[in-house]
Amino acid sequence: MGMDIAINGDNAVALAWKQINPDVCAAYPITPQTIIVEKFAEYVANGEVDTEFVCVESEHSALTLCTTSASAGARTFTATASQGLAYMWEMVPITASMRVPLIMAVANRTVSGPININNDHGDVMSVRDCGWIQLFSENVQQAYDNSIIAPRIAEHHDVQLPCMVNLDGFILTHAIERMTMVDTADVKSFVGEHKPLYPLLDVKHPISHGNMDGPDFYYPHKYQTVMAMDNALKVAEEVFEEFYQLTGRRYNLVDEYMCDDADIVVVILGSSYGTMKATVDLLREEGIKVGCCMPHVYRPWPEAAMAKIMNGKKSVVVFDKHLGIGSYGPLFPEVVTAAVDLEEVPKMYNVIYGLGGADATVAGFKGILEDVAEGKAEKMTYLGVRL
Repeated sequence: MGMDIAINGDNAVALAWKQINPDVCAAYPITPQTIIVEKFAEYVANGEVDTEFVCVESEHSALTLCTTSASAGARTFTATASQGLAYMWEMVPITASMRVPLIMAVANRTVSGPININNDHGDVMSVRDCGWIQLFSENVQQAYDNSIIAPRIAEHHDVQLPCMVNLDGFILTHAIERMTMVDTADVKSFVGEHKPLYPLLDVKHPISHGNMDGPDFYYPHKYQTVMAMDNALKVAEEVFEEFYQLTGRRYNLVDEYMCDDADIVVVILGSSYGTMKATVDLLREEGIKVGCCMPHVYRPWPEAAMAKIMNGKKSVVVFDKHLGIGSYGPLFPEVVTAAVDLEEVPKMYNVIYGLGGADATVAGFKGILEDVAEGKAEKMTYLGVRL
């Protein structure tokens, strides 16, 4: 096992990339992701990897180049955030439909406007239905681990879909935490040799990519990505188990904390999961039986795992770090849908919080959950908003 180091989330992702040594990386800098590609470019310049690093003129170009590179058969990584992901948007569903196992780190940051560079999940939620696998990270360790796990899921021949590794901007990207490395030899062995499926450069077996798809083919091809997403659930569990055997760090489709005997279960994504665990500890001291969980795999949506956690609970509180203007937060309807087949559906609450980097505190979380326990909470709450 590797040594413990102090490192921020962006550098941890770059370190994982260095250990994997991908064939190609094309990226454009954008706060708070820039450190990832800066550091990785340094590894390239120093000869510590033999990756072909391409400095492109825009994020749209970055994803276009990476999609074609992956189509050719190269193991390809990139990274972006916020407006950069928005600029890529035209290519995001195209990448998924071309079934290339591209890996993209997303340093989650709110999208304009108004202009804001801080963290929420507005960027990644805007592309949640485009056909990419999505992994979420609670801390720097998980950002690093997810970067090693991602290619194993994406490149599996029963999956063959691109994958986003999400880490909260500034909270994880720039904060220095203690992290345990995996030995480079073990990383290389775990990730394995890239074995592309139907690569363009396999000239003995010519194929086409990016063709025009009429009505007879568009729908069935889209449905193939549905089947691939279904496969990704099983593959993710298998990869998580292998990673546990290697490192002793266990991940699940939905990570959970003190949910077994809880009356109230909180569902939350990203670094706030750690804040919520601290909140649960305090509420337990007050005799309020609360637990919390995080969909570690957000796409494909782990519906069965979520339903199992919610079964028999009195209340479920979904914290969304994104505003669905005119509706609920994006996580809420999916959690509700996962509960509809339970014998008794818990009372459901949606909390919008942390927009544009607004404080997500134990005190704020605790107050909401005390209201839920006392039956005083509204179905929808905008936590901490000031008018």
